[in-house]
Amino acid sequence: MSTHVRYSVIIPMYNEEAVIQETYRRIKKVMGTTGEAYELLFVNDGSTDNCAQMIEEYTYWDESVKLIDLSRNFGHQIAITAGMDYSLGDAVVIIDADLQDPPELILDMIREWKNGYEVVYAKRIKRNGESLFKKWTASLFYRVLRYSTDISIPVDTGDFRLIDRKVCEELKRLPEKNRFVRGLVSWVGFRQKAIEYERDERLAGETKYPLKRMIKLSLDGITSFSYKPLKLAGYLGGLLSGAGFLYLMYVLYLALFTDAAVKGWASMIGITLTFNGFVLIILGILGEYVGRIYDETKGRPLYIVQEFYSGRKQQSAAEQRVAQLNKS
Repeated sequence: MSTHVRYSVIIPMYNEEAVIQETYRRIKKVMGTTGEAYELLFVNDGSTDNCAQMIEEYTYWDESVKLIDLSRNFGHQIAITAGMDYSLGDAVVIIDADLQDPPELILDMIREWKNGYEVVYAKRIKRNGESLFKKWTASLFYRVLRYSTDISIPVDTGDFRLIDRKVCEELKRLPEKNRFVRGLVSWVGFRQKAIEYERDERLAGETKYPLKRMIKLSLDGITSFSYKPLKLAGYLGGLLSGAGFLYLMYVLYLALFTDAAVKGWASMIGITLTFNGFVLIILGILGEYVGRIYDETKGRPLYIVQEFYSGRKQQSAAEQRVAQLNKS
């Protein structure tokens, strides 16, 4: 195999023991048909099962397999970033380990890349095996994100994509802590093209994006690329203040120029509570942005690598151990 790596395939994984062997087999089969040098970068994002140990064993006899073992769970987007930092290929493919995204589509991405596109992303036209709630909330998020941002982030797309080496190098220059990789790829620009596909049902295991993580990813996406929520909070605050002032003028008019008693203290309390609720929502929006500013100023590294396993490294280490035994 040539020493120059043509393709790097980044596979972030978190507790994917049930599916990782089949993931390796299918991706290995697809990349083998290219006839060019490649590497498979498995990024262990703090898994508590045996998927990392399984991949570590692969590195001993398959020099194309590499394992980036993070010290703890840093999150899916950070795991992708770690993979990009360690990748060597002219083209970098990002694909999840759960096989919902078909590895066979990588060949179509490579073809479009060779036609001159620096970014080739997969766009879902159908999502199999997902609940109506998941489909509806995902669709809503992408459309809110598209409305909120000043850059064009394609709807109904995930992180499954191919990026050129120069795109990868530009992404490595972006230091955000709360990362939204698909948004960053759109932000850097270059020639991009979509490939439509039907997303498969998860082969085994459980989803690693429950509602809590989906909400965090949504907030990362919106706050990283838009300040419109802050403007909306300002508009809403002005509207509520204006409404409150008009109501106050109405109450003063009744008290000064009519004999009508000022009634409706229950409604007044209700309005007050509603206004206070809006104030808390606005403070929450401000808190999201302030919290992200705080994360950026701490200056901590995005991730910590506990160990990096490479076929060549393991082979060299084994040879050194044999040499030491021979000397003794």
